[in-house]
Amino acid sequence: MQAVSKARRLSNVFKSPIYLNSDRFLAPDVLIEAPHTSLQWRNHNTLSSGTSFFSGNIRGNYSEIRRCAMYMRMVSQAPFSAKASTIEGSPTEAVKELYDQIFQSVVVKRSMAPNAWLWSLIENCKNHDDVKLLFEILQKLRQFRLSNLRISSNFNCNLCREVTKACVRVGAIDFAKKALWKHNVYGLTPNIGSAHCLLLYAKEHNDADLMVDIMKLVKRNDLPLQAGTADIVFSICYNSYNWSLMSKYSIKFVKAGVKLRQTSFDMWMDFAAKIGDTESLWRIEKLRSESMKQHTLVSGFSCAKGLLLEGKPEDAAAVIQVLNQNLSEAKKSNTMVELQKLVSEWPLEVIKHQKEGNRKEELATSLRTGIPAMIDALLNNGMEVRVNMEDLTSKEGILS
Repeated sequence: MQAVSKARRLSNVFKSPIYLNSDRFLAPDVLIEAPHTSLQWRNHNTLSSGTSFFSGNIRGNYSEIRRCAMYMRMVSQAPFSAKASTIEGSPTEAVKELYDQIFQSVVVKRSMAPNAWLWSLIENCKNHDDVKLLFEILQKLRQFRLSNLRISSNFNCNLCREVTKACVRVGAIDFAKKALWKHNVYGLTPNIGSAHCLLLYAKEHNDADLMVDIMKLVKRNDLPLQAGTADIVFSICYNSYNWSLMSKYSIKFVKAGVKLRQTSFDMWMDFAAKIGDTESLWRIEKLRSESMKQHTLVSGFSCAKGLLLEGKPEDAAAVIQVLNQNLSEAKKSNTMVELQKLVSEWPLEVIKHQKEGNRKEELATSLRTGIPAMIDALLNNGMEVRVNMEDLTSKEGILS
């Protein structure tokens, strides 16, 4: 009697015929794990009128129903090779083959695929469609770990970093951004290293807008800022000549307690000297001096430029002389290179960034007399100076 009762209940469930050629038969998120798991079916309006899959009498055999449902799941989630002709784009053969292998292992055989297959798939990604398959299989692997292995934790951060590198390598930035999400369906564990991969891509393409998007993701997903982050962000701002953006993020890094590297201070101070912002320059120098004892050529010459802007050529000469004394003989030639740039390039650049006409004229007059006075002070103090002053005098019309 109990078997008959079960059969009647099941016959009501399967009252409508079920056909193999329905490609959306079983909801993709349904995982059948035990004989008594309830089966969830999705109605489809375009079912064929072919032969019913469940022919004959149902006698309450749940194991048979389980096998049938699993088969239908295999049909609805066929491996990529079976659908390759219908997907736009051209995933590479190596990635398609690896995708199919992992799919067969995880979805069909319900056994964990070797880690080497996934790593190989990541390494073989050559285009956007390859990355799309990578993220699809990552989602299936996460579902398998959760439902079959009862592992709720994500993959380690090393995998996330390699996935991000693969995305960046092929220019799949939309997927790379997804790798930074703290809550994702792919089992990825984002870290700041993954964000650095994306930031380096933005740096390579001089894309400040992309950098802003990445930094928003970093903040939203609670990724800790590091000194390396500041290096990349500052270089993008510097190369794109965006002082306001550099000022904005420098505040964020300082407030976050990030210990900036000398390279970051160099870019920050050099930029301030280029635009003639002495107030910011001395504030940055104060921060730098709190963590570093000695100047680099860049930071030292930035201070010298700041003193020239304030009309103190003798003090500027003293800074350069001390800086030169602390360098080895092999590196002293670099002092002359920077000094030549100060004479021939920097005056035009700093004047160009002055908005007021009167300020431009005043600064041009000050530099036209201050730079030669600084050179004379260096010579009087016994420093051997070899610079071409013609660049300064020949462009007098521009400086006036």
